[in-house]
Amino acid sequence: MSPRTASTPVVARHGWVQALVAVLAALVAMSVVAALGLLAAGAGDLPDGAFPRVVVATVVTAVGGTVELSGNAGALAESAAGLTVMPLSVTLVGALVLGSGFLRPLRHRAVAGGPELAGWAARIAVLWLLALLGLAFGARQTFAVSLGDGTLGDLGDVFGLSPKVGFTTDVPLTLVFGVLWLAGVLVLALLVSPGAPLPGRLLRFQESVRPAAYAMVVLLLAFVVLGVVIALITAATRGHAAETLAVILLGMPNLVWLALTLGLGATWHGRVHGPFGLPMPHVLDEVLRTEDVATLNLHTLAEHDGRVWWLVAADAVLLLGAAFLMAARSPARTPPWRYALHMAAALTLTVLMICLVGRISAHYGLSLLGIGDLGGDLSGELFLKPDLWSALGIAVLWGLAIGVLGALLARAVRRRESAAATGAGEPY
Repeated sequence: MSPRTASTPVVARHGWVQALVAVLAALVAMSVVAALGLLAAGAGDLPDGAFPRVVVATVVTAVGGTVELSGNAGALAESAAGLTVMPLSVTLVGALVLGSGFLRPLRHRAVAGGPELAGWAARIAVLWLLALLGLAFGARQTFAVSLGDGTLGDLGDVFGLSPKVGFTTDVPLTLVFGVLWLAGVLVLALLVSPGAPLPGRLLRFQESVRPAAYAMVVLLLAFVVLGVVIALITAATRGHAAETLAVILLGMPNLVWLALTLGLGATWHGRVHGPFGLPMPHVLDEVLRTEDVATLNLHTLAEHDGRVWWLVAADAVLLLGAAFLMAARSPARTPPWRYALHMAAALTLTVLMICLVGRISAHYGLSLLGIGDLGGDLSGELFLKPDLWSALGIAVLWGLAIGVLGALLARAVRRRESAAATGAGEPY
């Protein structure tokens, strides 16, 4: 072996096979998590063999795809339904697996050319689009809706009406949002991983962007881990293991990231009506189950359970940890005010992401010969949306304050380590 060959680093190939493995691994992981979560939620008993299609629809919504609900109640009836929600547990698993698959062939590299990275991402994108297209056409099903044993049921028997409700996908929107989701995952993977190569022109940004991006990802994952631990403890002490498992596998980030924004002082607005409900914690359902639109923040939650003020303490501790991590991974020469700006920008973008993906909207209704009026017993509504601009403003203030504290803490740790190293090196 020549000296030149011995000194040349081994670079992992990133061709079509590797791209296919990355895409399939992500889809399989998401499908498994979605299937287990839906089974725990009781979806295994769906009629007409609909369970696989519901799993596919869950995966589609997890990557930003659009699933449309449709109803057909006949000429003498009217039905309406809609659903907008992202099962963020499935989304998170897919992002982690796909991001790892994207970065794996690029490891042990310091610099990569822009065309090389673009070509590798394009291969994944092409296969991802084809997979999304198949999923979009597979996520379609129709169910019959029981009218019950009351007046509506009697009228349905007389007129031979059998209302149906189903779901399908908006294929163009699913492809568009699915590609945007993929682009966000790949870009974030490059920003977060300290070992991922960047084009030479972008290397000057890695000292300012990468530590902040890494700190925010660690912060979000820490909230998810904390939420899972609390959920498991709750299940062990209070029961409802199946429901808790469904929440963990389908919507744990939906809940804990909402709690993150509430602990900062953000306000959300929403309403729960009918059989819809929020599985955990119960205090959310209590606040939102009102006749009018309810306000969800620390004050309204504290009226039902004073322990919610611990969210502020949890946010402060975890945010300080994230700020310290950001400062520790940044050059020591960076002044504290710059840390504060980086933290404020990163936290604001994180809160913006939570506000965009954490929205929930679901409703359905049925009217037969004017009875029911799309708002009776056979109806329900659940929605939750943030007060966006106030949430972003609060995030800026928290980021500036915590950024400075994290910088000062990191500087104190560096000084102590430096003093310890100097003392250890002095002769007796």
